[in-house]
Amino acid sequence: MSSRHSASLAVALLPVLCLSAIAAPAAKGNGERWSEEKANTWYAAQPWLVGANFIPSNAINEFEMFQAATFDPAINDRELSLAESVGMNTVRVFLQDQLWEQDPDGFKQRLNTFLGIAAKHHIRPLLVLFDSCWETDPHLGPQHPPIPGVHNSGWVQSPGKQRLLDPAAEPRLKAYVTGVVGAFATDDRILGWDVWNEPDNKGGDVAADEAAKVKRVDELLPKAFAWARSARPSQPLTSGVWTGDWSHPDKESATTKIQLAESDVISFHDYNWPEMFEARIHELEPNHRPILCTEYMARGAGSTFDGTLPIAKKYHVAAINWGLVAGKTQTWLPWDSWDHPYVRSQPTVWFHEVFRNDDTPYRQHEVDLLRELTGRGTPPSQTAAVGN
Repeated sequence: MSSRHSASLAVALLPVLCLSAIAAPAAKGNGERWSEEKANTWYAAQPWLVGANFIPSNAINEFEMFQAATFDPAINDRELSLAESVGMNTVRVFLQDQLWEQDPDGFKQRLNTFLGIAAKHHIRPLLVLFDSCWETDPHLGPQHPPIPGVHNSGWVQSPGKQRLLDPAAEPRLKAYVTGVVGAFATDDRILGWDVWNEPDNKGGDVAADEAAKVKRVDELLPKAFAWARSARPSQPLTSGVWTGDWSHPDKESATTKIQLAESDVISFHDYNWPEMFEARIHELEPNHRPILCTEYMARGAGSTFDGTLPIAKKYHVAAINWGLVAGKTQTWLPWDSWDHPYVRSQPTVWFHEVFRNDDTPYRQHEVDLLRELTGRGTPPSQTAAVGN
């Protein structure tokens, strides 16, 4: 824990203890995919959901966010207060299967603490169980420092390649899903469960392994949904579609078909211009289920708050952008930094993130727009006081 956050630790922990004790459990699910009626009834009871994919600025990946040695309630408290100050009421947070296997009770305790901090700021997280993106060989313990000038240089998959491709590891993956979902199955502080992020993403794998990876993912993805449902969660399940043609079922990949068939509520990713974002919504409307955009906002690619957020509000689509506070993930750097690291100069325009590391907005207009469209948050003059 860094010294600049330690002074507020006691303040952060007090409401956590209270909230975890009084959180009212919701009714358990029935272990089946939600009907369209149930999904839409659930969504009608939610406010317009706006938030960010969140990792504290002092963490390079899921391990540093939740491992005992680096878990930092104070910085989570401070940065979630920034999210609240601009009207956000949800965050999308990635978990990691090895954290559960190493220490289930400790991981549950830290996740409970995080949920308490989020609830203090009126934020209900969407929790991601598995992820097919980035580093293929994740490991517990100290993580490497950020690679200078490179976007998201320390993010890790869950499960890693070895565990994913090893049938003998399947019982451990099942124990993780049933364990963590079961522990919080009736916890109203949780918005929902994102079962697998971009399951057929080939990023991080050599070409020779891509087909084997996707084949194995397509075998495990329905099982992962079934494992989660066996814990009878009161919260909905989803897995975000992110590539392909969603308007023609015959053209969809096997993975996309599984995602759409298994999800209680439909979620998707889009980093394109506003016209494409709106077209993607229309492609998903025939599913007759709530629609959540769980990744958007890449300024250099044409996806901005100004262009995307008003469309999301028009169609009552949840909007969860990538990034909140600039930090060790370095996702203010663009995707092309993988090939051309920004070591001698910074990009003209930030790619992701809403706030600088000193808690000031990257663009004041964007945070003003968030407050205006959500009708929530604090006036600009109060933002600094909230952050402190």
